[in-house]
Amino acid sequence: MKLLPWLSFLILPAAATNVVFIMADDLGYMDVGFNNPDSFYDTPHLDGLAKESVRFTAGYAACPVCSPTRSSILTGQYPARTRNTDFFGAPNEFFGSIPADYDPATDGKFGRQAKLPVHPAPYLGELAAGHTTLAEAFKEAGYATMHAGKWHLGPKGSFPEDHGFDINIAGNSRGGPYGGKKYFSPYGNPNLADGPEGEHLPDRLAGEVSKFIESNKDGSFFVYLPFYSVHTPLIGRDDLIKKYRAKKKQLGLTAAFEEEPPRKNRTIQEHAIYAAMVEAMDAAIGRVLKALDDHGVADDTIVVFFSDNGGLSTSEGSPTSNLPYRAGKGWMYEGGIREPLIIRWPGKAKGGTSCEVPVTSTDFYPTLLEACGLPAKPKQHVDGVSLVPLLENPTAAFQRGPIFWHYPHWGNQGGSPSAAVRDGSWKLIQYYTGKDLELFDLSKDPGERKNLAKQHPEKVAALMGKLDAFRKETDALMPSPNPNAEPSR
Repeated sequence: MKLLPWLSFLILPAAATNVVFIMADDLGYMDVGFNNPDSFYDTPHLDGLAKESVRFTAGYAACPVCSPTRSSILTGQYPARTRNTDFFGAPNEFFGSIPADYDPATDGKFGRQAKLPVHPAPYLGELAAGHTTLAEAFKEAGYATMHAGKWHLGPKGSFPEDHGFDINIAGNSRGGPYGGKKYFSPYGNPNLADGPEGEHLPDRLAGEVSKFIESNKDGSFFVYLPFYSVHTPLIGRDDLIKKYRAKKKQLGLTAAFEEEPPRKNRTIQEHAIYAAMVEAMDAAIGRVLKALDDHGVADDTIVVFFSDNGGLSTSEGSPTSNLPYRAGKGWMYEGGIREPLIIRWPGKAKGGTSCEVPVTSTDFYPTLLEACGLPAKPKQHVDGVSLVPLLENPTAAFQRGPIFWHYPHWGNQGGSPSAAVRDGSWKLIQYYTGKDLELFDLSKDPGERKNLAKQHPEKVAALMGKLDAFRKETDALMPSPNPNAEPSR
């Protein structure tokens, strides 16, 4: 039942907490200064935010590609359960067709490849209407809700305004800014009016959010700001590109790669255009944080910063390096799923601290509801666990339980259909192509270089049991064997 704003005031605490959830697209764990002081990219506003936040050193996306992780945040459920297991727009003959505005020239080449070992599982290419999304949960409590940025969770009819957002700025079915001049106005985006010639998209989104904060400063609001940055196409501001080209030259950096079959993986951060994109997004975040300060609501607002998957390191220009973490976007290794994650909660979270407990993107839903004093929705966020105890005490005894991944698809970044489970420091990867199981002790080998599966068969068996139980409980859809397959890649 929807509550009227004046009635919700009687039910909620007098100073109801606001939420600003900021998410980068394709930003790697090592791309921000608060995780990597030696990063090639300058992120001063995020670094400042981190000093006031709890920093999670083992924060995970539910999938190594974007749409599934976005679904997991808004539903509190694993993609295997919601059937949102691949990025929306990937060819999918079972559950719909490619959106009309999908551009293979910019989003990569896909399709059923007749000679691969398995055919990918089907997936649902929209956020099902039956969910009570995180936005709907806040809206039911009288919050004003806003989406600004990339949606990529279905076609028209499954846009932000169909899932609990009062305002939708720039959200549509596209996986990137592919219209007009891409990251600069005119945008050619049906849900974003063009600005002045040359206006920069991340700054425009920050401006829209800042206006929303001003308009709702006397009430309660939930802002979801998923930037298009730093997704391809690789386009940046000229002044920042010039800055980083000079920095690259001064540091004497050159591109370098290592083998990650069937691709090569970048091992050095030195891409000037990508660096310009990272810094421009950081500046836009600074503008939003300033708006919270200027309008007197910073102390009443939880701010979350996260990324939807790992940095792009093996395709489409391979603009960043995730080392010491292996591979990147599209892969089940840490470079593809471990994300930068900080949460600022004034007066409650212990700022400037770190938490080593593994957490994942399904956990945001119950965490934010509890932090704001709203009732839980356990039947909805069934796969999420509230992180409030860790925000209040990052070193508290806390048992998150195993974290699971199910990606039964061929990624255009080189990754194979696979699944994984992390329990404690142990991580098991199972490939649906028949490739050998991989077991890693992340406490000793965060770069996943030493496969311990043969040395620890008992650990493999235990983790496989948990992974099998997870797939059975979620009724996960699986790849199908290809009788015409060539040898596994």
